[in-house]
Amino acid sequence: MTAFSSIKTPLREPAAKELLRRMFDAAIASAQPALCIPPHLPEAPHGRLIVVGAGKASAAMARAVEENWRGPLSGLVVTRYGYAVPCKHIEIVEAAHPVPDAAGMQAAQRMLEVVSNLREEDLVLCLISGGGSALLPLPAEGLTLDMKQQVSRALLASGATISEMNCVRRHLSAIKGGRLGAACAPAQVLTLLISDVPGDRPVDIASGPTVGDPTTCADALAILRRHGIEAPREVIECLESGRGESIKPGDPRLKRATVCTIATPQMALEAAAGVAHAAGVPAHILSDAIEGEARDVGKVFAGVALQVAARGQPFRAPCILLSGGETTVTVRGSGRGGRNVEFLLSLAIALQGHEGIHALAGDTDGVDGQEEIAGAYLSPGSLMRARGLGLKPREMLDDNDAHRFFGALGDSVITGPTLTNVNDFRAIFIQS
Repeated sequence: MTAFSSIKTPLREPAAKELLRRMFDAAIASAQPALCIPPHLPEAPHGRLIVVGAGKASAAMARAVEENWRGPLSGLVVTRYGYAVPCKHIEIVEAAHPVPDAAGMQAAQRMLEVVSNLREEDLVLCLISGGGSALLPLPAEGLTLDMKQQVSRALLASGATISEMNCVRRHLSAIKGGRLGAACAPAQVLTLLISDVPGDRPVDIASGPTVGDPTTCADALAILRRHGIEAPREVIECLESGRGESIKPGDPRLKRATVCTIATPQMALEAAAGVAHAAGVPAHILSDAIEGEARDVGKVFAGVALQVAARGQPFRAPCILLSGGETTVTVRGSGRGGRNVEFLLSLAIALQGHEGIHALAGDTDGVDGQEEIAGAYLSPGSLMRARGLGLKPREMLDDNDAHRFFGALGDSVITGPTLTNVNDFRAIFIQS
């Protein structure tokens, strides 16, 4: 279709909302492990197959391996509470995310034991997806889980990017930053990745437990200082001394370790664009790697949407603008945060109820911030309805309280555990 002439009049709100939700669901479906895992399974090794992994999708990835593997296997995978799926031969452990807990620490310690004393003919299949950093919180020597929890909470509230957070995590860990991969030597290691980070860098997905890390303790220390994070004295000493240094690229213990990325944010956005095209609406992917403060990104995208609506630039309406990536929220108020809803509330305030613009934003793992809510839907009438309920949008944005805003309107998007994670999804439907 070239002219997209099938949309001749603006869709009413229920139809626009339904189309955006179908696009979001398609993005999630495209990254389901049952679809992505089978084409990338390796040849059977001469020795044992050991399966390990961590992340919100890791249990579903493990089940997909079991359902498609013709031979013996065993292993251990850790996922977020509520994200477990039954497996016959691979043990599934649940732990806390985004702030780690003792269950994750114990699972990480056991995982290192599972891959110890392997032989060259053995193969370790490592299943990694977003969320793995918090789910493998084994502290470096001299540190405690409580110290890591303190740093994790501070990073989450600081506005640090995911790359910055994971750099710090790698240098306070006994398993991330290539250490799990090094522990598998001399066995062969194949890591299958579902990416949830801008740029799809393996070292940033779950803090790269099986890949070499080019960053340093000095980089991690600079991040803490840049964001004004007051870490425990032992954490600072670990970084200043270099004791927390990670495994570097080229380390001989990683010479038999390879990585394959099987699902990405770009692939999810392309799946969503396909739904829009089938409905007769052109969809334009602006970027799969948007970062920055969520409220700032909302204002910028409002400017782009208004330019499309008023001047037909850079695209003619009707159209849908798609983007992914991972924005941040610097929590200064008493609200519950959530980068996708904060983006939407900022977008709403900037659009001021423009009658031809709808939007949906959500996290593909089903959890926006620390809430069991994926995101929300924004209609042209959202601001008016909110004010009718006595809500004050600008004050709520300043208080990081966007979840309450959209919840009061009944426009939260709730998926439940999606069993995958390819980062944020944002769609702005400009009808006129």
